[in-house]
Amino acid sequence: MIPGGVNSPARAFGAVGGHPVFMASGRGQYLHDLDGNRYLDYIGSWGPMILGHAYPPVIEAITKAAERGTSFGAPTENETHLAELISRAVPSIEKVRLVSSGTEATMSAIRLARGATGRERIIKFSGCYHGHVDSLLVSAGSAAATLGAPDSPGVTKGTSQDTIVLDYNNVHGLEMAFDAMGSTIAGVILEPIVGNMGTVIPTQPFLKALRELCTKHGAILIFDEVMTGFRVAYGGAQSILGITPDVTTLGKIVGGGLPLAAYGGRADLMDNILPVGKVYQAGTLSGNPLATAAGAKTLEILRDESPYAYLETQAKRLGEGLAEAATEAGYPNQLQRMGSMMTLFFNDAPIVDWPSANRSDRKRFAEYFWGLINEGVYMPCSQFEALFFSREHTAEDIEYTIDAAKRVLKTMASRE
Repeated sequence: MIPGGVNSPARAFGAVGGHPVFMASGRGQYLHDLDGNRYLDYIGSWGPMILGHAYPPVIEAITKAAERGTSFGAPTENETHLAELISRAVPSIEKVRLVSSGTEATMSAIRLARGATGRERIIKFSGCYHGHVDSLLVSAGSAAATLGAPDSPGVTKGTSQDTIVLDYNNVHGLEMAFDAMGSTIAGVILEPIVGNMGTVIPTQPFLKALRELCTKHGAILIFDEVMTGFRVAYGGAQSILGITPDVTTLGKIVGGGLPLAAYGGRADLMDNILPVGKVYQAGTLSGNPLATAAGAKTLEILRDESPYAYLETQAKRLGEGLAEAATEAGYPNQLQRMGSMMTLFFNDAPIVDWPSANRSDRKRFAEYFWGLINEGVYMPCSQFEALFFSREHTAEDIEYTIDAAKRVLKTMASRE
């Protein structure tokens, strides 16, 4: 009834083989499948569930909103409240527009960059995924990398001809692109901390060059923080990397687990959008009352209770433990982490870009994944995805996960 049995390809287990697990419910740090098995969840709906599944205050906020009506197609007070929460958390966002998905947010940000500059070319980086926007679905990460098909049929040459693809962390390549085409480049979009080819950390020289070159040539610097926003820090990756973008896209956590995303930036740029300016963007369900209720309650809790120190402590232990388990089993590995997102790469060299990530041992990862499933630990079903966890995960959960990884990896090694 559904192509491939899934409504998003990352769920299909294409990178690890076998059939995807169908989930029935989630609570706290656990998922329960249709067969009654329980798993410690290290996906968290690919990032949003930082407070855990079915967190009572968020569920209560959604329920109260639903009692007032599920959609109006008209402005609501809570849209402005959520916009204020976002702007106060991320100082580079002076004005923000709410949409329904990360793909909508990045598509709209690209259109804004082109409309504001009057230019056509966009720079993206190989292995960075920005949703299934035609012009950005070129050398993409995430499910495209997982399935080994980074360039999608249906994306025309005309659509993608103005997309320049460079290697992440490559300052020289970036400088050459701006030297050759600077006056035609509308903007640069990147994940400031990559999660869609696995976790990849930017170098400071790379970030510095990005900001300086965009400023010099009048291009718009777009940070895609759909994954990192409110995850690695309350103010997103930009708050810890020390680089200020012109436009930021947000998703996942900002909707509290419901379909909501956003893009925002400098007021003068955002005022190019209709009805103030002429750049068109619209959506019947943008700022949906249920989604804004979930998102606002989640951001309020993160602001008031700030779980980030706790998440950092648990993440440090988990990352060290997973890397130690792989090393003890004799497997070369790279554990790359920022806050509560990380990836264990079966790779003998640091991962700095897509070419280095692409050398990882996919077959070994698949065996590792299924071994952990059998231990009741649900990890991302691809070598090229980041794992996430929630503040509901306890120190005991982390230790169990590390011990499970040791058992799995020891068994794997004994077979070789």
